[in-house]
Amino acid sequence: MSSGAPRGQGQVVRLSRGASLSDFADKINANPGSLVQEMFNLGEMVTATQSCSDETLQLLGVHLGFEVQIVSPEDEDRELLAQFNIDLDAEVAEERLVSRAPVVTVMGHVDHGKTKLLDAIRKANVVAGEAGGITQHIGAYQVHVPHEGVDRAVTFIDTPGHEAFTAMRARGAQVTDVVILVVAADDGVMPQTIEALNHAKAADVPIVVAVNKVDKPEANPDKVRQQLTEYGLVAEEYGGDTMFVNVAAKPGIGIEELLEAVLLTADASLELTAPIDGPAQGVAIEAHLDKGRGAVATVLVQKGTLRAGDSIVAGGAHGRVRAMLDENGNQVAEAGPARPVMVLGLTAPPGAGDTFLAAADDRTVRQIAEQRQARRRAAAFANSRGRATLETLMEQLKEGEKTSLNLILKGDVSGSVEALEDALFNLDIPEEVQLKVLDRGVGAITESNVMLASASSEPVTIIGFNVRASNKVREMADREGVEIRYYTVIYQAIEEIEAALKGLLKPEYEEVELGSAEIRDVFRSSKIGNISGCIVRSGIIRRNAKARLLRDGTVVADNLTITSLKRFKDDATEVREGFECGLTLGGYNNVQVGDVIETFEMREKVRA
Repeated sequence: MSSGAPRGQGQVVRLSRGASLSDFADKINANPGSLVQEMFNLGEMVTATQSCSDETLQLLGVHLGFEVQIVSPEDEDRELLAQFNIDLDAEVAEERLVSRAPVVTVMGHVDHGKTKLLDAIRKANVVAGEAGGITQHIGAYQVHVPHEGVDRAVTFIDTPGHEAFTAMRARGAQVTDVVILVVAADDGVMPQTIEALNHAKAADVPIVVAVNKVDKPEANPDKVRQQLTEYGLVAEEYGGDTMFVNVAAKPGIGIEELLEAVLLTADASLELTAPIDGPAQGVAIEAHLDKGRGAVATVLVQKGTLRAGDSIVAGGAHGRVRAMLDENGNQVAEAGPARPVMVLGLTAPPGAGDTFLAAADDRTVRQIAEQRQARRRAAAFANSRGRATLETLMEQLKEGEKTSLNLILKGDVSGSVEALEDALFNLDIPEEVQLKVLDRGVGAITESNVMLASASSEPVTIIGFNVRASNKVREMADREGVEIRYYTVIYQAIEEIEAALKGLLKPEYEEVELGSAEIRDVFRSSKIGNISGCIVRSGIIRRNAKARLLRDGTVVADNLTITSLKRFKDDATEVREGFECGLTLGGYNNVQVGDVIETFEMREKVRA
């Protein structure tokens, strides 16, 4: 108590994630040095400017009598935007609202034909460019459909098709009005079908089921309808309220009926409106670095109108919209609600799912982006540092016994990097092995990535997902002894990393019995000691094998070794069941007639 830090009487102190002791001191009008002293008294060594974890800040708060509230990232962002008089949740006057196109996410099991279905809808071939025919990126497209004599637009979001991309799927559902659940008529309901269905239900969006591949001879669309009733999707023809449409993506059967079902479902259960005037707001669906064009982000406008020349901020990236392109690569001057466009002109690729908004001028968006980046850095730094207490200092030194796999992830688009990281942290790995992601980013592997890897005290592997390193970077990696691995299909990366993690584990051994022998006679030798004359009762007796001695069923001696083994006067490597032999047990002479020698070896266990 001598350090002079003020005491609170239950007052609330709001701090952002990764705040330092200096930030805390500012809030309570204290000297940062006094808080450093208080932390030292509590057994923690923290500098005044170091980012602290949530637990550290709360521990200090309890000690000083303050109630510390850690501001959530969402509230933090709202408070930040409020400084610039921007309110994302402001209610919109009804006269400003206009009807907008429904946003549709296509979900379902891998290889059930989601991308083929989108191809049929857009009459363009996306799947040919995907590694292994698997969609690796989220794409967004808009199509126009004649419906009841009116030209209607429908926006599609194509989600990747494997469970590793669960994080992105959930994200796709957050911006979605209607979900098309694709189920193959020949395959039926599969694990990922249920996973996609659960995401759609969690997002509370209506579902239209596309029963695909009905043109195949083994197709059974009625079986799909029956299977899905177990999961609460009852077809209209069975008295339910879910529309099921039979389609065949390759020959293009039932596509019009599917689009009509989407529009009918959207009109019946949703009132899709948004203001078309005012600054644009929306969400970044995907982003990548283009060699010629810089950061390219696919954004979906949700409110207002985005125009070329607008100043925008998306996550920690900002910039002026140099150009906007539609899904066919054509330039567009403006994009209204529910319109997906590719935006050029950002300083960096935003993360998949980051909100974007247009502001009055470049200065505003730059300040918002910089403050977001600073907060993210502080939060990441606080999370990456373990709490250094006086008591755990020795334990941390000992923790060299723990093995860790350190990775730097680089990918072509932010969504892929995020999904890969999410999948890796969901791997089922034992506690004694740790997985650490030191850095992640979009774009080619750079010299700074290799420098970070080589500067680490532990070996670091750089994972390149659909990106490569230049010759110069490769040479630097070879020189520094940094491993770079390249992948184009996400499950291959996950499988290999999981295998590597299991390879880091210390091998487990199990005892395998080789054989047993009964002592029939004992010969005394002044040179060697006691020689046991035995008959092999089971298995084999092998020279240099581990052994134990049993007398009347009780272990008398363990951890013995058969040092010599003979058949008559000849040395033998092993003696099989039913044969006689003479053997000596290294360093152990107390053998008796009737004793049993069991031999065994330790074999490495294959980890499940």
